[in-house]
Amino acid sequence: MAEALRIGIAGLGTVGASVVRVLAGKAAELTRQCGRELVLTSVSARDRSRDRGVDLGSAKWFDDPVDLARTADIDVFVELIGGAEGASRAGVKAALEAGRHVVTANKALLSRHGVGLAEIAEKKGVLLNYEAAVAGGIPVIKTMREAMAGNAISRVFGILNGTCNYILTRMEAEGLSFDECLKDAQRLGYAEADPTFDIEGYDTAHKLSILTSLAFGSRIAADDIYMEGISNISQADIRAASELGYRIKLLGVAQKTESGIEQRVHPTMVPTASVIAQVHGVTNAVAIETDILGELLLSGPGAGGSATASAVVGDIADIAKARPGFQHGPVFGWPAKELKPYKKAQMRSHAGGYFIRLTVYDRIGVFAAIAKRMADNDISLESIVQHAADAADRKTVVLVTHETTEAAVRKAVDGITKDGHLIDKAQVIRIERAD
Repeated sequence: MAEALRIGIAGLGTVGASVVRVLAGKAAELTRQCGRELVLTSVSARDRSRDRGVDLGSAKWFDDPVDLARTADIDVFVELIGGAEGASRAGVKAALEAGRHVVTANKALLSRHGVGLAEIAEKKGVLLNYEAAVAGGIPVIKTMREAMAGNAISRVFGILNGTCNYILTRMEAEGLSFDECLKDAQRLGYAEADPTFDIEGYDTAHKLSILTSLAFGSRIAADDIYMEGISNISQADIRAASELGYRIKLLGVAQKTESGIEQRVHPTMVPTASVIAQVHGVTNAVAIETDILGELLLSGPGAGGSATASAVVGDIADIAKARPGFQHGPVFGWPAKELKPYKKAQMRSHAGGYFIRLTVYDRIGVFAAIAKRMADNDISLESIVQHAADAADRKTVVLVTHETTEAAVRKAVDGITKDGHLIDKAQVIRIERAD
């Protein structure tokens, strides 16, 4: 049997403790599967005295994760600290430069510095594995990086944030408000005390930028993602979507066009009968559209200590199974130095159309003025519905457009706003092709 694989873990929060627990509890199975022992030799965390509910055994303690990354006592540095800068970045960089393999669950780090770190890993001939950084326990990174050779990917999209999916699921199923669902998500530990990173789309954007690089061989461009969150989704939107045969999901979408690559994160209406519309609760799902395979949908637990730990341990096991002297594949599917500069796609018509909800004053001429603004911007309407007034002086108008551009929709809505007809800000949601 080969020598034991020596592991150092930096970060002993929920995920880190879960990884320690799995390595200990599944030691015999992992040894049998990998052909060598996986041994935790070193750890690093901010508080030595904290009870994490796991036995750290004889693991050596490092106060500084960078010292842990550089020690000769490990073969693999597992970074579970989080954050794009500071100790996480310094530790990963130090480990790679010292010729250590790295496993990380840190999407923020990869979305900012992934290409540079990949260049170091490939130069040093070591692995940089990051399955847990996107979609938790779903093996989407391995699938795209290793199992789809020869396939040209045209679009990748999915539900990449369990917190948002949980909130939208509860809003639809129980008729609760966004604020009520958010508070419950925080109580259950699905949302942080400050939920901005999740509910405003940043988490999804970081994950999408990594998938985009894998799909299209481009350099990561997390700052070039159109982004909207779900904090302005109301019960009125949920009910209107249901009446029209749709369900609202926060999707991350990346697709290749003739003019470049389009990346966007926003609430989306998907047909109720579509597979992605059936993904509920904290579950994640990723759809990959290719020329050979067609469409592949991967779905499963997207967050939580166990799901993320499963992906981390899987990455460690892959390193343990690697043959000595074996030339490892590129971190992002293409050699890091050959990744193409990101080229943002030009504005184009959105094939799925748009849902537009307007709360307007209930007075003569409003309906005609709305229709005129749409016509002036060459927007063809599939349907337009007036709902009964929810107050004496107001009513709701719901429009569904045919294929049109974001610019045309925004210009039309701006015109309606300038006409003085709107009581509240207009709600605009894309309708996505999700077949």
